[in-house]
Order: sequence, then structure tokens, then C-alpha cells
Amino acid sequence: MKKMTPNPMQSAHAARRCSAKSKRSGKDCNAPAVRGFRVCRMHGAGGGAPRGEHHGHYKHGGYTCEVISAKRGLALLLAAVAPTGAVK
Repeated sequence: MKKMTPNPMQSAHAARRCSAKSKRSGKDCNAPAVRGFRVCRMHGAGGGAPRGEHHGHYKHGGYTCEVISAKRGLALLLAAVAPTGAVK
């Protein structure tokens, strides 16, 4: 009698499925979800570019989220002070 070997695709069939839904058909993606995520690799699991200095297009940091929020805060502060006449 032949020894039964485990089916290597069995774990792939039993894997959790992607929860992304198509706009066009309204059906689920049904590709296997990446471990630790609800979606597959094509729908953004673990995706995205690194932030800050680790990003490939980082040059000087003048447009990072931290600098932009600091500029907004400074603009709000100047707008609050400007009507009083302290800043010309």
C-alpha cells in the first residue's frame, strides 16, 4: 500500500481570503490574504513606501509631514497675531 503524502496546496486552499471588493462587479477578490493582513498583496497588504529619510526620493525634508504641520501651525499663529497689529 502506498504511503499518503500531504497535499502542499491544502494550506493554500484553507488560507484566509482577501476582503477587497471590486467596484465593477461587486464581488470579493478571493485571492489568499497575506498573513497578518485582511487583503492580498495586490490590494495593499504590507504595502507603501518607507517614510522619511528611508524613502527613495527624500532630499532635504522640506516637505515631510512634520515640516508641513509645523508651517501650518506657524501660519495659524501669525494669522492670530496679525490682526492685533503686532506683526507688520
